[in-house]
Amino acid sequence: MALELYNVGLVVLGIGLFGVAVLPRFVSDRAISLPIFFVAFGMLVFGLPIGLPAPDPLEQGTTTEHLAELGVIIALMGVGLKIDRLPGLRAWASTWRLLAITMPLSIAGAALLGWWTGLVIPTAVLLGACIAPTDPVLASEVQVGGPGMGSEEEALEDAAGKEDEVRFALTSEAGLNDGLAFPFTNLAIAIALVGIAPGNWLGEWLLVDVGYRIVVGVIVGVVLGYLTARAVFATEPDTPVAESVQGLEAIAGTLLVYGATELVGGYGFIAVFVAALMVRHYERSHDYNRSLHEVSEFAEQVMMALIMLFFGGAIVGGLLEPLTLEAIAAAVAIVFLVRPLAGLIGFLGFDRDPAERATIAFFGVRGIGSFYYLAHGLNEGAFPDADLLWATVGAVVLISIIVHGITATPAVRWLEKRAEARK
Repeated sequence: MALELYNVGLVVLGIGLFGVAVLPRFVSDRAISLPIFFVAFGMLVFGLPIGLPAPDPLEQGTTTEHLAELGVIIALMGVGLKIDRLPGLRAWASTWRLLAITMPLSIAGAALLGWWTGLVIPTAVLLGACIAPTDPVLASEVQVGGPGMGSEEEALEDAAGKEDEVRFALTSEAGLNDGLAFPFTNLAIAIALVGIAPGNWLGEWLLVDVGYRIVVGVIVGVVLGYLTARAVFATEPDTPVAESVQGLEAIAGTLLVYGATELVGGYGFIAVFVAALMVRHYERSHDYNRSLHEVSEFAEQVMMALIMLFFGGAIVGGLLEPLTLEAIAAAVAIVFLVRPLAGLIGFLGFDRDPAERATIAFFGVRGIGSFYYLAHGLNEGAFPDADLLWATVGAVVLISIIVHGITATPAVRWLEKRAEARK
């Protein structure tokens, strides 16, 4: 029986990988995204009477956390490697607005909705933290493309307005808020462990979780990113073996930077994204940037397919059964009200086309990062109503995958037509 399940598992994984390779040829220009296919495939295969046990993120909390963790860090490296715009306060103004205004408002809004559904305060805060990170993979149609080979001067021109602001804002936001959601998750854990009174956790939270770990993540990302870039671009692959593994440094660097940062107590998600930016801008016009990006994107798509397949299986296994009417309403409101309103508030006074601002506000795609933070929080602290919390987050992600996956391509085409009409 065990051997049969193993072989069935190989067949399922094989079909999934085949889908990663083939499906983009058919859906890239259509109003549907790849994650929808893999969630549906997971629901199909785990729903068939073939003996596959449905994944249960509550019972398999550690496995869920580490699988989602790997998916996030690989995605963060891929995001950093394809951002052409040079970092800067003015050039990244849309990003800072999304991080400093939209993200805290989204967390507060989701937490209030969670409290309204009956969750106790620590669990409601964890819900807010879980929906904070937007996903760099699940709506790739509204992300920037592969790295350009332009010069630094061309990058400065992009920052002045020639680059697609919608794609840039959503991509850079996803790269950074995956790490900046950590302090809020740790806040929920602290409240669950020591109580709601600020005197029990405020000082340590501000000093360690907000201050030390963010600073360490940035510093380690800069240092290791620079060293990685030096190693990557020091030589050219000039043998068959060297050419066969070119670009693999992207995955190696991801694991090295993340592990090293976590060992010294920093936020590895932030470090990986910062390191990727360092590598990307070390040799901007070097052709090897494409190889790094291609390997990273391949690994990213494989992880996305695997996690979405298991997500579909978890849905069939009863992940959403604890949902109440209030929780369903909260999940719908998080996608259609909380993020869009928080996004519009964040862009008040921002000098861009209102249609672009509205699009950025709407496409706050939730996904793998939400799974990671939820699993991590539940593994670290005791939260009442964990099953309802998983059901609510699962509903948010499912709604986001379907709604944003279907609307991403038409939205981008509409914006492109508007831009052409204004020329």
